[in-house]
Amino acid sequence: MKYLVLVLVFLVSLGSSSQDLNNAIKFDKQDKIIVYGSDTCHYCIDTKAYLKERKIDFTYYDVDVNLEKQREMLIKLQKAGFSVDNLSLPVVDLHGKLIMNGTDFEGFLKKLIINKK
Repeated sequence: MKYLVLVLVFLVSLGSSSQDLNNAIKFDKQDKIIVYGSDTCHYCIDTKAYLKERKIDFTYYDVDVNLEKQREMLIKLQKAGFSVDNLSLPVVDLHGKLIMNGTDFEGFLKKLIINKK
């Protein structure tokens, strides 16, 4: 996890100067929920299972292996004013609203249902 945070901080520093990438990523509201996570993160696995159980359509990206989506996630977080110093996975883009797992995982899951379309 420390490796992921270091990579994320490095990519944010690279991405903050890249206007082309910022312009290429659309930050409009999506029809689907996007879950940015890691296949080695139990919170990410539990979040996917939670959404599947409730038959909520979502797209999942493993940011450990998909560096393009990792960078996309970081830029979205940065634009939304989130600090990536304390990044906690999963990060969910809920129709344009970003929600990050914190200390209360059950509360995080409830936000996914309360805030869905």
